[in-house]
Amino acid sequence: MIYEPSEDSFLLLEFVKKTVKEGMEVLDMGTGSGIQAEGAIENKGEVLAADINEEAVNYCKKKGINTIKSDLFENIKGKFDLIIFNPPYLPEERDYFGIKMSKEDFNYVNDIALVGGKHGWETMERFFSKAKNYLKKDGKLLVSFSSLSGDVLKIIEKYGFKHRKLAEKRIFFESLYVYECFR
Repeated sequence: MIYEPSEDSFLLLEFVKKTVKEGMEVLDMGTGSGIQAEGAIENKGEVLAADINEEAVNYCKKKGINTIKSDLFENIKGKFDLIIFNPPYLPEERDYFGIKMSKEDFNYVNDIALVGGKHGWETMERFFSKAKNYLKKDGKLLVSFSSLSGDVLKIIEKYGFKHRKLAEKRIFFESLYVYECFR
């Protein structure tokens, strides 16, 4: 399954288009459908897209996007001006209005495009633990996540990043956020 762009994707895309300038070296981590990579390419960024999902990699390659298969930074070389990450951020278990629902109650049981780990933040922690190694001196991160993901700001700060909230959007049972992170 390739992650179909949704509210989080479109919210993040707004800031990709505002941030990417001609010639910027951009990494679109977890590219999925390639929507963020395409936004960066429209602004003449030099883009490398990466995804753990072979289906997503092939899909983006067919669209003409320079894409590689990688489990986060596993196969990434070089440093970037901007790293974009719309991670899987849903927890395996969720509580809706006091009703606890487990992964078995949803269709996304093993969907790596949606589930970020038991609590939702584990994939983001793995990402932030390595991200500085792939940023140029003045490089930045653009990340999106959900209020369902736990205390993501604590993770961002744990790995030495400063942050600035760019957007917050309330939808049905959660809030979506876009943050800019930098050294």
